Amino acid sequence: MKIALYPGSFDPVTNGHMDILNRSLSLFDKVYVCVASNPNKKTTFSLEERIDMLKKSTQDLKNVEVTYTNDLVITKAKELGASAIVRGLRAVTDFEFEFQLAASNSYIDSNIEMVFLMSSVGLGFISSSSIKEMVSHHVDVKDLVPPIVNEYLKQKYQSQ
Repeated sequence: MKIALYPGSFDPVTNGHMDILNRSLSLFDKVYVCVASNPNKKTTFSLEERIDMLKKSTQDLKNVEVTYTNDLVITKAKELGASAIVRGLRAVTDFEFEFQLAASNSYIDSNIEMVFLMSSVGLGFISSSSIKEMVSHHVDVKDLVPPIVNEYLKQKYQSQ
């Protein structure tokens, strides 16, 4: 069984994330979507909220399981028996960061491959940060996020 880990902060999950996940399911028998803590990021949603949004957004997808880690992603991948870590690339600027990350992960465990999937046409501009920025300025983002995420965003930004 080919297992992959798809990590991210998912703050919140977007249709861009869902696109990468759906496409990775055609490559792997099972994909763990992992909410990874990043001490360099201040999140808008709690860990519990992000896990809930992901679970509800992926509930109809077979062979997907939502998990989380406070450890290195490569350590979580090893723990789950993953042979690959899936990452999405939106632009050239993403590549530079991801290249360094891949080199670090390879140093730790060269048996776990990094698999990069380019954003689908029309989704490359979507990021969690841009979603939150738009919502904070009262832009309707319902076409850019799963329905449950849209509800969470409305609740979070309703008082602003």
